[in-house]
Amino acid sequence: MSFGTLLIAALILAFFATLPTWPHSSRWGYHPSLFVGALILAAALFTKIG
Repeated sequence: MSFGTLLIAALILAFFATLPTWPHSSRWGYHPSLFVGALILAAALFTKIG
C-alpha cells in the first residue's frame, strides 16, 4: 500500500468521524466535515498528480 492510499483512507475515516451526529456536536453544523472533505479532495488530487 502506498502512502497516498493510506492518507486517503485515514482522511475518509476522519470525514465520517466529524459528521455532526452526536448531540454535543450538532450545533457545529457541517463545518468540520466540510474541512476534512476538502482535505480528502486535495489529497486525492495530489496523489493523482504525483
